[in-house]
Amino acid sequence: MDIARRNNVTVTGNPQGPTVVLAHGFGCDQNMWRLTVPALVEDYRVVLFDYVGSGRSDLSAFSEDRYASLDGYARDVVEVCEALDLRGAAFVGHSVSAMIGVLAAGMAPERIGALVMVAPSPRYVDDEGYRGGFSPQDIAELLESLESNYLGWSAAMAPVIMGNEERPELGEELTNSFCATDPHMARVFARTTFLSDSRDDLKSVRVPTLVLECTQDVIAPREVGAFVHQAIEGSTLVTLDATGHCPHLSAPEATNGAITGFLAGLR
Repeated sequence: MDIARRNNVTVTGNPQGPTVVLAHGFGCDQNMWRLTVPALVEDYRVVLFDYVGSGRSDLSAFSEDRYASLDGYARDVVEVCEALDLRGAAFVGHSVSAMIGVLAAGMAPERIGALVMVAPSPRYVDDEGYRGGFSPQDIAELLESLESNYLGWSAAMAPVIMGNEERPELGEELTNSFCATDPHMARVFARTTFLSDSRDDLKSVRVPTLVLECTQDVIAPREVGAFVHQAIEGSTLVTLDATGHCPHLSAPEATNGAITGFLAGLR
């Protein structure tokens, strides 16, 4: 299988520099990193891709069985890394991709040497002694709404997820991205994402890790950032001067500065 075509892999930047892999979240694609790439290309080799079912990936490669768990998406990451023969790459994952990166690092530790987790959440549903941000009923209603009317759900939820009401163009961009995703494949990814529980996987992380949270984020509240930081020994937690769930779009300078500062410390 041509992995580069399957996942619409793009390689740019400095071919002699360390490699950074940028991984998008649910309902998005690699274009969501367009404000981050310019901050990296001078010093780093930058790899972007789309998960199967997202962006310009090969939709014929989609398998509901494979992508019904985060392991399937993590296998996408590992196979992209293998196809490019990456060694010790820094993996930057937004939202659910932060957890996918954790799983991929566990599957192929020689491929991923550092993690940057942008607005991560290991579990979205509240649990005893844990606040994920949503009650079980919240998630059930969210998924029911998404499955019955995906386009309507996207138009209602994307601006909430993005935050930054004073900049409606950001919410419109995320809405358009959601709506461009195949509804069936989006439903599978959403169910996989919102019902996931990767809390135990955090304890296995053994690579340098940066956790980036926002001051306000309805998807990943600050209690979640604190939990992830505490669970990953030796991790660094940075609270960005940003709101919403997509700081790489709403506050690119702060986000890029945190990422490049962390990466520079690895060299």
